Parts: sequence; structure tokens; C-alpha cells
Amino acid sequence: MEGSGILRLYEIEYSDLMLLSSSSSSCSHYQEKIIMENLGPLGPGLLSVTNVPDASILRRKLLPLARKLALLSREDRQRILRDHNLGSDVPLKNPDRNVSSFAMQLKYDQGLECIGRKPSHKYENMDGISDFEDDGFDNLEHMFKALGFCMMEIALCLARICDRDIGGNELEQSLLESCAAKGHLIHYHSMVDNIILREAGQRKGTSKSNNHARRKEILLKSNNLETNGNEVRSSEIHANLWQQWHYDYGIFTVLTDPMFLTSSRQAAENSEVSVSSDQECTSPSGHSYLQVFHPNKNKVLMVKSSPESFIVQVGESADILSKGNLRSTLHCVQRPARLENLSRETFVVFLQPAWSKTFSISDYPMEHYNPSFQPLEQAEENNFSDQGQNALTLEIQKIVPPLSARLKDGMTFAEFSRETTKQYYGGSGFQSIK
Repeated sequence: MEGSGILRLYEIEYSDLMLLSSSSSSCSHYQEKIIMENLGPLGPGLLSVTNVPDASILRRKLLPLARKLALLSREDRQRILRDHNLGSDVPLKNPDRNVSSFAMQLKYDQGLECIGRKPSHKYENMDGISDFEDDGFDNLEHMFKALGFCMMEIALCLARICDRDIGGNELEQSLLESCAAKGHLIHYHSMVDNIILREAGQRKGTSKSNNHARRKEILLKSNNLETNGNEVRSSEIHANLWQQWHYDYGIFTVLTDPMFLTSSRQAAENSEVSVSSDQECTSPSGHSYLQVFHPNKNKVLMVKSSPESFIVQVGESADILSKGNLRSTLHCVQRPARLENLSRETFVVFLQPAWSKTFSISDYPMEHYNPSFQPLEQAEENNFSDQGQNALTLEIQKIVPPLSARLKDGMTFAEFSRETTKQYYGGSGFQSIK
């Protein structure tokens, strides 16, 4: 919903985070308290980290490559992904896909040496990055790992801070025992991107009139995405999202503040297939288009983060392992209305426990395990806007399987993740036909 309220994230400086997570830290407990308030059961379940060394140049160089990879021919893309040890977990053959994601396992034993260095010497081989061509892929793997290891470091520091407040070292140890995190370079497609992919796929044996009809259909679809901020209809809730409502089921998710690109297209000479160029732009609304459901406020809020900051979200595994002292974040990614040439680029690292990690719910709060949303009938005494929020809450509830349906006492993380994926996206899953 474009009319959603704004959530301005609590920000902590990278240098303060490093100092606060140090075992010899003598810092005030005030910052630790604020961190736990934002990640805890009464907060939104996320915060941001600012002024991270080297983050600006890595983000600026790496993120635009997501779109370039997404629009390459299948053969060229496969070659580049293979050369840089990347894969994908989305069906890249589908020209109407909303998202293209390029993934790599990031191993802690490869990153700990980098993580242990002082910030001023963290990436000794960064000099060449600033010089390479913007549309080249020569440094793709190096940049992917450099940014990924930096984000893993932030997660480990936050885990250490949370462990100290909760007691024990469950979160940090669980991350290290997993041996690896997973990085994703993600391109959220504009409608123009889908037209280009469709035309490229139909180059042979397809008439120009059919291409034109398909292009008109896609653009018509984009023009129907705009919603009334005071009205909530099921079709609108599901139609105007790049990524549907869900919880991440790991421990932490760390992601860059997104980059937005506007693309232009024209027919190539002697061809019916479009060529495209892109240019970075500011967010048209001034926020990230990441939406979260704030359970304590029973509201959907649009996340606003500082440029070039890192956003950290709590996942369900952290919620479970902390026995409810951390609150997992229910979220989605909204697609801007009536902006068919706008794409969104981001880099995400998903950090999770080992597949063999066993979950216990004996001390887990039952109100988190099987949460009850505010009934729509209770909104009768509220204003019109509140009624809209409650209607949206009920619609979200219909497509997000509750934790109690996916987690049983004694489950391993592998079993929990399998059941979660099944209930979201399986043949009879909550979002299997969305």
C-alpha cells in the first residue's frame, strides 16, 4: 500500500557496533538496550548499520550487475555464473518472473581472516575495483565475496550483542556451526525488463503484431497496480508486490539499502527485439519499498533506511533460539505503482543455523508460536484507515502459514526449513498459486 506509514529504522554506526560487540567493551549499555528494543518482541525486528567501510563502492559497482545478468542471453549468463561460482534458485527461463536471484555459498572459514582485520585494511585488493568498467563482470566474484563477508561480520557482531543480553552464546555459536551463509544478488524486474525478456524469447517464429500485443498486455498489467490507500482488496494486496509476504526462517538477514534503476528501451536496428540501458535514480517515494508488519502496532509500515546502509532483519530461527527475546520480521517487497520502467537491485546475505540444529519450544512464548491477529470486527469502533489496516492484516494471515503449523518440538532446522518451504510454496501451499 502506497499509503502505509513509514518506519524509520534505528541506526547504529559500524564503528559503534564493532566496539559494542567487543568482549572488552566498556561502552554504555544504552546502545545495547536500544538494539534489543528494536530487535525484541516489542520492536519491528530490524535495524540498520551505517558508515560501513568499503560498502559504498561495493554497493555501487555490484548492484547494477544484477540487472545486467538478468537480461543476458541464457548462454552468456550461464557462462558468467559458472566462471564466478554463482548459481540461481529461481526459474530464469521464465520471462515473466518478478525476480532474478544469483546466489553463492559464503564460507566462514574463508571469511574469518577478512573479518578479523581492522576496517582500514579489510579489503586489500579493492584498488582494482574502482577502475574496472561499469558493465564488466571481471570482479563479480570478488565483489560478491567482499560484500558478503562484510555483512556476515555485522551479523556475528549483532549475535554476540544479543547473546550477551539474553545469556549464553546460542546465536553466535549457531551461526558459526553452520559453516556458511548464502549471498544473493537480486534484481526485481521492471515491466520493461519483462517486455525485453519476452521479445528476446520470441525472436524466432513470432510476428511483430504478437510481440506488440504482449507488450501492451504487460504495460496494461502495470497500470492496474495502483491501489487506493484507504481501501484494501485481496487482488490488490497480491498483485502489487515484487515479493509476497513471508518470514525469513534463518537467524539474521542482512541486506543493502536498495538501488533503483530506470530503464529505457528501443528497437535494435533491423530487429524486433528491444535493447535497453539503465540509469540509477532515487527512490520515487523516498523509502525502500520493503514493507514490514509491526505486530505490536498491528500495522503495515514502509521501511525507510539511510542511503548505503545495511538493514538487518530477525529471522524465525533467532526468534526460536532466543526463546522469544528476538522477534522475527514479517515482510514483503512492494512494487511501485505506475512506474513500469523502474527496477530494484539489492544484495542479501541469509544467515542460518546448521541443518542439524535442533529446536525446542518448551520455553517459547505461546503468543509467538500461535499468534492471534486482531479480529476485523474490533475495527468497527476505529477510523476508516484502521479498518483498512485490519483488512490487510487478515489478508496477510491467509497467505502466511503460522509458526505452529510448521514447527514441532525437536525438529531440526533442516526439517523446519523443508516444512516451511512446503507450506508457503508447495502444491497445496498458502502461496502456491499466487
